[in-house]
Amino acid sequence: MLLIPSEFSIGGVYFPPLLIASLLGFFVAWLTTQLLNRYRLSRYFAYPPLVLLALAVIYSLFFGTFVIPG
Repeated sequence: MLLIPSEFSIGGVYFPPLLIASLLGFFVAWLTTQLLNRYRLSRYFAYPPLVLLALAVIYSLFFGTFVIPG
């Protein structure tokens, strides 16, 4: 039997699981880039905003696949 993710209900408003996964992914990517900036590791990247976008996509895929219940 396939597990189909259902919507999340917050205050009677339904949100799709992909929205929740992408918000979590962006927040964790933002925290990661803040840590990279604090320890001055972002200077090794050619274009740090692109790293933020790439991390957001990677974390969103991770949360959507493994963390959000199906």
